[in-house]
Amino acid sequence: MRIRVTRDVTIPDPRKLERFRRAPELGPSVLFFSGGTALRDTSRALIRFTHNSIHLITPFDSGGSSAVIRRAFGMPAVGDIRNRLMALADQSVQGNPEIYNLFTHRLPKDGEPERLRAELDAMAGGNHPLVRCIPDPMRKIIRNHFYEFLDRMPGDFNLAGASIGNLVLTAGYLSNRRQLDPVIFLFSKLVQVCGVVRPTINKDLHLAVRLADGRTVVGQHLITGKEAGPLDSSIEDLWLTDSLDSDKPAAASIRNKVKGWIGKADLICYPPGSFYSSVMANLLMNGVGAAVAANACPKVFVPSTGLDPEAPGLSVAERAERLCAQLRRTGAPSDSDVLGYVLVDAKHGQYEGGIGRKRLAKNGFTVIDAPLVNETGGPDIDGLRLSEFLLSLC
Repeated sequence: MRIRVTRDVTIPDPRKLERFRRAPELGPSVLFFSGGTALRDTSRALIRFTHNSIHLITPFDSGGSSAVIRRAFGMPAVGDIRNRLMALADQSVQGNPEIYNLFTHRLPKDGEPERLRAELDAMAGGNHPLVRCIPDPMRKIIRNHFYEFLDRMPGDFNLAGASIGNLVLTAGYLSNRRQLDPVIFLFSKLVQVCGVVRPTINKDLHLAVRLADGRTVVGQHLITGKEAGPLDSSIEDLWLTDSLDSDKPAAASIRNKVKGWIGKADLICYPPGSFYSSVMANLLMNGVGAAVAANACPKVFVPSTGLDPEAPGLSVAERAERLCAQLRRTGAPSDSDVLGYVLVDAKHGQYEGGIGRKRLAKNGFTVIDAPLVNETGGPDIDGLRLSEFLLSLC
């Protein structure tokens, strides 16, 4: 039997946090729609209190070594998934620090192809120092994935700058009938990931945006302002495409298991990160808005506290409105069903377009003004503080 209860809460709530800290395996299911690295510190802090957080990750990265893998094998990007798995791994378990070191290792960007291939061969053979120090059976499992990748690697594959963790996950994807869930599950168990990490969708799709000046840009690597220069016109719309060579919208829906993860969350968070390529990108698939709306748990938007090259001049209120508009497109009946709270740090955060408190209040959102930013490390959000505020709302 499930009934709905409303009550006042204290944030942060020391008693509640202490209960979670003493039994993190029984902690609440906080769900994040997230991209790559922005939530790494928060994830590491979160596992002190709960081992049940849920991380739905965008698989649309089209830059760097992810682009090389995606071109070779026609698959979703795995780099952000690898990042989150490592952030949630229990580092106290024997062998996990060694696996962390291996998975975060990159081959040299300026290495000769023969030398890069030789290093990968040494890893497969178990002779590389980063592999040799990993205890069995994890070492054998990882070596098998190296052999799998080498068997499938095209002759002209560019290993320069390749992430070793991405190559291992790619091998697991290819050997499991092009499914990511089995290899994510396997490595989650191997390194005892304290939470659930899944791609929002298991398809080879790309991001496209329409700018205010009418131009269309296809490819996440051209949108983020990291590999190419920042966009010189604001983003007005975002959608998915089948290819980097086409801006034709592609239809996509979330799987039932993703609906299930959303449905079981105790709190849903739209976290800090690149507003379009990390947060909004997770909300594009049909069914996301309906699944979020169907869960009566608290829903919180935590805008980035630093400058976001994807959303220059966009106020917090405008971002909240765009989040809700996208969720209505994917099935939510109203804004109040998908967002209730906006968590900001007005004193230390840098919100280029302002917060827009009156506009947020007019739309029915409650603004929580809290000290999220570490005064000495600003303007980034302190992961421990954010974890404590979110967990107190559960």
